[in-house]
Amino acid sequence: MARSRIVAVGSYLPEKVLSNATLEAMVDTSDAWITERTGIRERRIAGKGQATSDLAYEAAKIALVRAGMQAGDIEVIIVATILGDMPFPSTACFLQQRLGASRAVGFDINATCSGFLYALCIADGFIRSGMYRRILIVGAETLSKVTDWKDRSTCVLFGDGAGAAIVEAGDEDEGILSISIHSDGGMSDLIHIPAGGSRNPASAATVRKRMHYIRMKGNETFKVAVRTLEDVALKTLAENGLQPSQLALLIPHQANLRIIQATAERLGIPMEKVFVNLDRVGNTSAASIPIALDEALTDGRIRRGDYILLEAFGGGLTWAAALIKW
Repeated sequence: MARSRIVAVGSYLPEKVLSNATLEAMVDTSDAWITERTGIRERRIAGKGQATSDLAYEAAKIALVRAGMQAGDIEVIIVATILGDMPFPSTACFLQQRLGASRAVGFDINATCSGFLYALCIADGFIRSGMYRRILIVGAETLSKVTDWKDRSTCVLFGDGAGAAIVEAGDEDEGILSISIHSDGGMSDLIHIPAGGSRNPASAATVRKRMHYIRMKGNETFKVAVRTLEDVALKTLAENGLQPSQLALLIPHQANLRIIQATAERLGIPMEKVFVNLDRVGNTSAASIPIALDEALTDGRIRRGDYILLEAFGGGLTWAAALIKW
């Protein structure tokens, strides 16, 4: 059975920077409050005409160049996002057309902030089964379009961006060792967008009630996230006979610095071995981990033979972890 491995990554951030100072003029908040509570100092915002597939395309192009591949080499395209270009067709189909990946089958998945790891799990399964050998997975979000800029508890958190990875079959003693994905619909009310689907179709009333924006119960989410991330990390490591101390780097979903710090402390991992970029990009949901992975590789934080752990938590609730030997 072939083991899958990530052979190249790429990421893209929109040009517009929204700083905490600018938010101070938009809503009742302050740079000090945002930084203390979240660790975020700025985030990127998609342009008026930029859709999710536009961001995905830029990240995918970079990954293809780094892999030395053409779009025609890709057999599957999986896009993880909560906000595609349209309800249908899938954003993956738009990306397939834009790239010219005529051989590829494309589809989207929605696992919120855990979406990239869910996509990685699907790609890993396809490759291990022998069905496909080269897969492009992308986490891409334009959360600014569903952010309530009048809600100071959520508008300070989110940013836009995309990250892409090419996953390929390999026979060497490296690559994806294991992936664990989970969900619990019993806590779906902690993070959600109430309207826009079949439960509450778009109407004048839902728009008036601002039901098409992200809603989150921050304190409850924080408690569940820390406990859940610790548990999934320890189980994933134990299944592979490893201790947290053997990790070269932990790359968590970039949601909140306090969640990241609390999880690292529970695992006994020093912050020097935890990659953090949310101060510059905010919470980009499904794009969070691939953007961070790309930056960690660019910064030389990951070397061949290193054990790295990716972990995420998001609405659904969903959570996941992936252990990789680079």
